Amino acid sequence: MTEIAALVNSLLERVQILEDEIAIQKLITAYGPAVDAGEADKVGAMWTEDAVYDIDIRNLNGRAEIIEMVRTKPHQDYINTGCGHLLAPLNIVVDGDKATATGHSQLLRRNEGDDSFRVWRVAANRFDLVKVLGEWKIKQRTTRLLDGSSPARDLLARADN
Repeated sequence: MTEIAALVNSLLERVQILEDEIAIQKLITAYGPAVDAGEADKVGAMWTEDAVYDIDIRNLNGRAEIIEMVRTKPHQDYINTGCGHLLAPLNIVVDGDKATATGHSQLLRRNEGDDSFRVWRVAANRFDLVKVLGEWKIKQRTTRLLDGSSPARDLLARADN
């Protein structure tokens, strides 16, 4: 392989990683607006068919359960009284057609009776993603409340792998 061909291949690999990181960032940051708008099908399309959403308070198994979560209580109560799911910048690691993204999330809820909000939950999150037919999807999301316990800290500590 010539020096120029090697350089071009190296640049193509680096551009692909950058494109993957941007696509993953867009996918995950689209979750908050979609879930707060109650767009259940849009939320569901972000996940693989057999996805797992492992929240410290319950597990959702499969895309259908994730869609159902958006369509039912208590989530509908949250969005009908005002809420915001905010995802912080993510640490993204791409490895071919698999990737991880680690970061923080906040759930803000409107105080009934006025226009103020309170931080209701702050959590550590790890997303395991796969590329399916050229599109990134969430295979598993693990969320742990930042309550000082080791599960949340351990999840965040795995950010670079």
